[in-house]
Amino acid sequence: MRIALVEDNVSLAKGIAYQLRDAGHSVDILHDGDEADVFLKQEAGDLVILDINLPGRSGLDLLAGLRERDDPRPVILLTARSETEDRVMGLDAGADDYLVKPFEMEELAARIRALGRRKGVAPRQLIEIGPLKLDAGALQLLDGAEALEVPRRELALLAALAQANGRTVSKASLLDQLYGAGSETDEKVIEVYASRLRKRLAPYGVNIQVHRGIGYSLGKASA
Repeated sequence: MRIALVEDNVSLAKGIAYQLRDAGHSVDILHDGDEADVFLKQEAGDLVILDINLPGRSGLDLLAGLRERDDPRPVILLTARSETEDRVMGLDAGADDYLVKPFEMEELAARIRALGRRKGVAPRQLIEIGPLKLDAGALQLLDGAEALEVPRRELALLAALAQANGRTVSKASLLDQLYGAGSETDEKVIEVYASRLRKRLAPYGVNIQVHRGIGYSLGKASA
């Protein structure tokens, strides 16, 4: 899941992002309301975690803008305010859930899973990759009815390549899709994941093509 985290407390944002990335999510971190407004207008994603009190535009203003644009992304509001009136205001503005600081990461993770299940009521979209099928939403690789055991980061990489429809995807773009914009993760991890994934897919005749100095693409299954 690609998550936009809008939080002006830098240390808190880093802590949340670390936990979410460790759980396999991609996280884009933004600390300013005006910066976040531009990002949310331009970038797609699956969920927004949004602090109410921000420099620049407030979280409620950003939320109102999302809903005015008919952006369906679920939004979890974070705030230090505990009054019922503030919670009601946020939910009436279009938030899907609400957490009052301080909170436990386990609770945030549980609420993200709940919103993910709610979003997941749509029919699965399976991408055929040679004899295999990829459920990009659930991040599952299927051999018939059996789900193969593949780490989530490798599945996210495979999904990014499969959705590119044969086009070459740069390592920088893959890094953003797996970890989120602004991540300090080195591009070399993409090389590691791609190498492991190539070995896993080889028995099924599926090839990840390396374009040196550029990136990767998903080749057609060999006969």
